[in-house]
Amino acid sequence: MLWSVISVRWAATALGLFLAGVTGQVCGAPHALCWTLYLACYLAGGWGSAWAGAQALRNKALDVDLLMVVAAIGAVAIGQIFDGALLIVIFATSTALDEVATKHTADSVKGLLDLAPDRAVLVGGDGTQRVVPAGDLVVGDRVVVRPGQRIPADGVVACGSSEVDQCSITGESMPAAKSAGDEVFAGTGNGSGVLQVVVTRDPAHSVVARIVELVAEASASKARTQLFIEKIEQRYSVGVVAATVALIAVPLLMGAALQPVLLRAMTFMIVASPCAVVLSTMPPLLSAIANAGRHGVLLKSAVVVERLAETSIVALDKTGTLTGGNPQLTIVEPLRPEQYSAHHLLELAAAAEQFSEHPLGRAVVDEARRRGVSIPAAEDFRALPGRGVRAAVGRAFVEVCSAHGYTGAPLPQVAPIVGAGATAAIVLVNGVAVGLLGLTDQIRQDAPRSIASLAAMTCTPPVLLTGDHERAATRIAQDTGIGDVRAALLPEQKVDAVRDLQAGGHRVLVVGDGVNDAPAMAVAHASIAMGAGADLTLQTADAVTVRNELHAIPTIIALARQARRVMAANLAIAATFITVLVLWDLLGDLPLPVGVAGHEGSTLLVALNGMRLLTDRSWRAAAAPALLTPAGTALLEQPSAPGR
Repeated sequence: MLWSVISVRWAATALGLFLAGVTGQVCGAPHALCWTLYLACYLAGGWGSAWAGAQALRNKALDVDLLMVVAAIGAVAIGQIFDGALLIVIFATSTALDEVATKHTADSVKGLLDLAPDRAVLVGGDGTQRVVPAGDLVVGDRVVVRPGQRIPADGVVACGSSEVDQCSITGESMPAAKSAGDEVFAGTGNGSGVLQVVVTRDPAHSVVARIVELVAEASASKARTQLFIEKIEQRYSVGVVAATVALIAVPLLMGAALQPVLLRAMTFMIVASPCAVVLSTMPPLLSAIANAGRHGVLLKSAVVVERLAETSIVALDKTGTLTGGNPQLTIVEPLRPEQYSAHHLLELAAAAEQFSEHPLGRAVVDEARRRGVSIPAAEDFRALPGRGVRAAVGRAFVEVCSAHGYTGAPLPQVAPIVGAGATAAIVLVNGVAVGLLGLTDQIRQDAPRSIASLAAMTCTPPVLLTGDHERAATRIAQDTGIGDVRAALLPEQKVDAVRDLQAGGHRVLVVGDGVNDAPAMAVAHASIAMGAGADLTLQTADAVTVRNELHAIPTIIALARQARRVMAANLAIAATFITVLVLWDLLGDLPLPVGVAGHEGSTLLVALNGMRLLTDRSWRAAAAPALLTPAGTALLEQPSAPGR
């Protein structure tokens, strides 16, 4: 994948030639061989910058690309070819990383289109069915979606009932029951029932197509955060070039000898070269990236570190981010305790669910096994689409159905379970309701302390953005300490929420794990994907927490801010050295060896200072705030809230 990007191949070639030249120089290889290797490095890594600089020049602009090429040529002219080769390698590597990130985003956007099926089963007016391209569907068409298939277009269920896994669109952790009149989305997965869906939106404008469009638009329009040297490159480049021309032209017009004039001008080019400035920013940023990678957080570029350091508010998804994304059985409530104890109720429910592939069914069986309940044999198992399951357990017919699919007399005990943000299921024996089950998506153990740390670090409480229903979102928010809850959001509405926050002056960091989070991630100032999320999310996000740990979020923000402080110190050092050496060359007689020594010394000093962020000590210092409340009290020893 990386090797398919041309700039990566050229940058790797330039780096290899540079290292070969350094090795030859250290080992005492022939002078001609070392120069040959360095010049080859120039060609391999510098042609891209030279071309970009030439294009900028055609547009009547100067940039650092052109300045680097001129500085490198100047270094060769006075025999300091090592300096020029180092500049070439740094800029070639930076360009390659930028192109890799751009290619990954483009590929992931294209891959999202695979969510929607290519074909659809169209029902004609006479009831006949035929397979047609999904892209040919129009509003008003009726399509059949069989068990296990993906829905080909946004629409409304005309008849039939089933469960639909729409996590990729809404972020809901559990399949939603669908029956006549309910809305469904293209790309979501049908469960065990058969649905007939009337198309209500052109496939080109479906929710999944809109996600693709939003990601592409945001990726194209979001201005690339630039490093310090890039922010000043135009003025700096013009100033250095103008000064160099003046250093050559003025003395020659006054009758000075050519060789001393060129020597002074090339010395100026060396000492004014932004090597130290570049290394003021890159080593601390790259060291932060390497340190984060060792601790399970992948940062995709140096620019990402800057963005994370500027975070002023964090917007989090619910399912898979604040929660584990897997439902667990937390409530077993008998309705007839004199006949069915909680143990017996769970035994019957697990027996009926043991052949089910539904996430709720697996959660019931897993909890029964965890409690040591012996699960009896069941026969005549049937999945009831949009309702639940049914099986013969001994002499009884046991049914576990959703509250949505229950058709018996109203059960007032259901309301408190649903009100608490849980999914309610009803257990029936021979048609009579005998118990209730409550299933919830469990909060991560480190969620409360992570939220507290984020609130303290950004001075603004985090925001919860989720496609799940409001009751479930409110329960999670209350248990984790989030006050601002925005629920039942489609991907496009998440984008609007992020833009509203940014319009208010915030630098928003979006944290999520699903495809439905990708558009918001693309438009946000920075974004982090949790664990092994959807491919589009991983490609769109600026960073990925490989170990799926929520407390890594405040830690990585703190590490990024450490890097920013080191950068500021380095820039001050680099600016001081450059100013002193340039003034010495302009106003006095700076010996070339002294200029080179000062230039190289400042470069080495800022590089070593930046590499301090490679140490475990830096990571521990960054992690410390993540383990504290805003008041500074350690949270690690506090017991977690009930049900976690």
